[in-house]
Amino acid sequence: MPVQLDNILCLLCHMSEHQKMKAAVKHSARGALVAGAGAFVGGLVGGPPGIAIGGAVGGLMGAWMTSGQFKPVPQIIMELPPVQQQKLCDSVYEIVRNLDWTDASQLIMLVMGSATLKQKVAAALINYINQELRAEIQYGD
Repeated sequence: MPVQLDNILCLLCHMSEHQKMKAAVKHSARGALVAGAGAFVGGLVGGPPGIAIGGAVGGLMGAWMTSGQFKPVPQIIMELPPVQQQKLCDSVYEIVRNLDWTDASQLIMLVMGSATLKQKVAAALINYINQELRAEIQYGD
């Protein structure tokens, strides 16, 4: 199975690179921590009005810190732990298991040559990124 895993990873990297896919993992916990810290410090310094001001400033800082952190999807795929890579590849393997391929380039050719397969594999990749990684997808530069 390692050869199939590598082939499917190559396919996913090729597809996501071809579509210029980027993803941003949402760090809502970090943003909430900054917002809470801002409210706490504001409360210490300014009392009840300081809580409101500190919370607002902390919330803005938290939102700013967590926005715009997009990474190319091929990079995200290759940085996944092996267990997550396997889970992703298993979902894609269900789509391509009936194809006859010997290496990654042949698998890429077969999938990219079929609009239906391309759409199904892309949907599986997007679904994995959205559901498992809780990430937002962006296309283009």
